[in-house]
Amino acid sequence: MATFTNFVNSNTTEPHRIRTRQILKSHPEVKKLIGQKNPTTFWIILGCVTLMTGIAYLVRDQSWWVVVAAAWFIGAFPAHTLFVCIHEAAHNLIFRKPAANMWAAIFANLPTVFPTALSFKNFHIKHHAFQGVHELDADLPDWYEAKLINNYAIGKALWLLFFPIFQGIRTIRCRELAVIDKWVATNMIVQVAFDVLIVALFGWKALIFLVLCLFFSVGLHPLGARWIQEHYLTLDPEQETYSYYGQLNGVNLNVGFHNEHHDFPSIPWNKLPDLKKSAPEYYDTLKYHTSYVRLFFRFLFDQEISLYSRIVRKERGRVTIADQSKPDIEFIQANEAPAKVTA
Repeated sequence: MATFTNFVNSNTTEPHRIRTRQILKSHPEVKKLIGQKNPTTFWIILGCVTLMTGIAYLVRDQSWWVVVAAAWFIGAFPAHTLFVCIHEAAHNLIFRKPAANMWAAIFANLPTVFPTALSFKNFHIKHHAFQGVHELDADLPDWYEAKLINNYAIGKALWLLFFPIFQGIRTIRCRELAVIDKWVATNMIVQVAFDVLIVALFGWKALIFLVLCLFFSVGLHPLGARWIQEHYLTLDPEQETYSYYGQLNGVNLNVGFHNEHHDFPSIPWNKLPDLKKSAPEYYDTLKYHTSYVRLFFRFLFDQEISLYSRIVRKERGRVTIADQSKPDIEFIQANEAPAKVTA
């Protein structure tokens, strides 16, 4: 693959809605997976919140090297799992009532210190609807990011280390999506109260441990390779989404099944492998990753991969800004409506 010196421009629409329609036509049995909920995810949230809070208590009086090591080797994993649980809640895949999903996200947010769960929901849904559109897709690096980091190992390592900060700054450019509503405000109030409680009961070292868990879980850690796996042009200059089929799908709740998730965002994480099995001719022909560790080091040291290794598009297509990224449900409803009218 050639070294990219700018983002790769595309005049085509994002590929997922097309594949959604094709799979529903070829495999109507997939419909039974769509719209299911997985309340078991809440018990995973409860376990991870308890685990991280417990470790924060245990390291409160330890040496700094113990705090850092505990965050990198242990805490990063439940922190990453909680991030995926927040992602599931953003798609309303845990409970049937949207409000219950929002409360689940707020609870999952607690050990990761910064109140991001509900604002993440607002930006992430538009990532699905406007993949690659610079002013609407906060998953896409900023132009300054790509130019600043370049393709050298030290720059990419620093980018991963401070990934949560870069990701937060990106949202500034997505002005059309900025929302401060009662749920975002509630998220902030609950999170600040939890953080104050941690400091009051355990001390500042415990809070810093939780901050480190967050940064490692999405940054300078093999788990951070997830961001490279999902949409960076690492295996094919024309395939803009990649899945990961490896052992860490247990930790990240199958979010590695990323082509599957983008095609069918209304299917919960525990059913994504069933989707892949139902439509092998669509997914087995796509390139995919099997090792986050290998991808992590390849991203750092392969100068052909940089932040420019992303597809961008100027056209928003026919999707409206209010779109809630449920193309699978929408296609089913559109096809069933005429039948109901005829009946």
